This record gives sequence, structure tokens and C-alpha cells, in this order.
Amino acid sequence: MLVLITYDVNTETAAGKKRLRQVARQCVNYGQRVQNSVFECEMDAAKCREVKAILEKIIDVKTDSLRFYYLGNHYENKVEHIGVKESMDMRGALFM
Repeated sequence: MLVLITYDVNTETAAGKKRLRQVARQCVNYGQRVQNSVFECEMDAAKCREVKAILEKIIDVKTDSLRFYYLGNHYENKVEHIGVKESMDMRGALFM
């Protein structure tokens, strides 16, 4: 299924900047960045629980937030892109 992960990490402190880098680094391991704090991730339910648990350990729930949007397996008609930076086919080859 396609899962959209978005996050907002408070970067007013050095610790916040570190958390931001850690969250981004983890998200890169599971999907592709489509905007600064937005990742599209093709994963099953188990993998989704895994990444959610990892990210929950990183963020500070008093100042940061995570959002998970579950678009399902037939997401092609649910996502529309306009403008630069076309996204890649999540089910195709990731390397050229």
C-alpha cells in the first residue's frame, strides 16, 4: 500500500535539529521524498508499524508531529502531481 508520511519537527533547539535529521534519515530508508517533510512509501502493514515505531521514538510529542496517510494499494488515481520534480514509479525499478 502507499503510505504518505509527513512530519513537522520543532527546530528551535539543537536537539530539534538533530531529531529532524534523524526523522528524515529514517524516512529515506522507507520511501521517496516528494516535498521537504513529505515521503511516499510503498510498504505493507508490518513495515508501516515498524517505521511508525521508529519515528515515534525519535520525535518529541510535546513539540513535533507525525502524520500517516494510508492511500491503499490502488493509489494511482488518488495522487495527482502538477509541476516540477516528477515522482518515480514506486512499483518500478528504483535504480537506473
